[in-house]
Amino acid sequence: MILTAVAGALVVLIVLWEAFETVVLPRRVARRFRFTVLVYRGTWIPWRAIAHGIKRKKLRETLLSIYGPLSLLILFAIWAFAIIFGFALMYYSGTVQDSTHPTFETCFYLSGTTMFTLGLGDVVPHTWPERFLAMFESGLGFGFLALVLSYLPVIYQAFSRREVNIVLLDARAGSPPTACELLRRHAGPGGAEGLERLLRDWEHSSADILESHISYPPVSYFRSQHTNESWLAALTAILDATAFLLACVEDTCTRQARLTFAMCRHTVVDLAQLFNVPPIRTGDRLPPDENERFRAVLAQAGYKLRDDEASRAKLAELRAMYEPYLHSLSRFLYLEVPPWILAKEITDNWRTSAWGRISGLESPARQGPDDHTD
Repeated sequence: MILTAVAGALVVLIVLWEAFETVVLPRRVARRFRFTVLVYRGTWIPWRAIAHGIKRKKLRETLLSIYGPLSLLILFAIWAFAIIFGFALMYYSGTVQDSTHPTFETCFYLSGTTMFTLGLGDVVPHTWPERFLAMFESGLGFGFLALVLSYLPVIYQAFSRREVNIVLLDARAGSPPTACELLRRHAGPGGAEGLERLLRDWEHSSADILESHISYPPVSYFRSQHTNESWLAALTAILDATAFLLACVEDTCTRQARLTFAMCRHTVVDLAQLFNVPPIRTGDRLPPDENERFRAVLAQAGYKLRDDEASRAKLAELRAMYEPYLHSLSRFLYLEVPPWILAKEITDNWRTSAWGRISGLESPARQGPDDHTD
């Protein structure tokens, strides 16, 4: 019976430590074996596989959007069950085996009513060790409830901050956001200043995404309001734009582009490490024909472009620093990585509604609400 008590105590301690690392500890945990990670891997992978089999995009995105909030409830339920189970083992080991010894089912029932402080009184502890365990478990139940109630607002605050920055890209970079639209819409008078402010803001926004998603990994599974937007797509557009500015554009926000690129690259690499997904090298996101079209749009917008071997080599080097990590996160989280330039014009989200598109505006996908300004 001593082994039963030890096993129960270990279960409770493991769950409490997992809850501490997940909710309280504000940093990435490098330990390989984690109960919480097993829960997420064991639920997300089959959930993603089911979603992959759904052909209708809207239904698939709806299913994927449910997972983030539901996973929190599943995690809390598993934690609660494990704590109840662990205390049940300790109650069960606390008395001598005889004809009056309660069954494990009765001990589990006692543990559950104590954990949730029901106070029914139909099953009560009889020995002092059992009474001590009952007091400790009831106090733990209050603490567990407080932990859940305090954790959910923090999660949703981090999600809300992230989504505000993503929605702000609608008029600035298109829907989905792309490097081509971001740069094109910041050409002309006042565009360079507006672009520098945007890149400065995203230096801070990417740092916030990094801090919040590493401290609270479940936020990564929360989907954006629109199916053509995501935090990964936003970071992709910013990284593409800053890489192109550093490699191929003359004297445009160079210093701020370098700082923003470094911060955004830091974010995607650390999040890939968080989910233990190695970088993936796939096909070229900017093939020669799209590269020519991309450069033509920006040249027409007024950018002074460099097109020599050194600039092409530098762009390839910068892309290699972040694109493999974007692809690994995209595959794991089932989020689309936007192209450098859209194949066709798409109406921005701010121009649409349930009753149709806004009419009477020129070139919906090619212009923001106040084009050439920030």
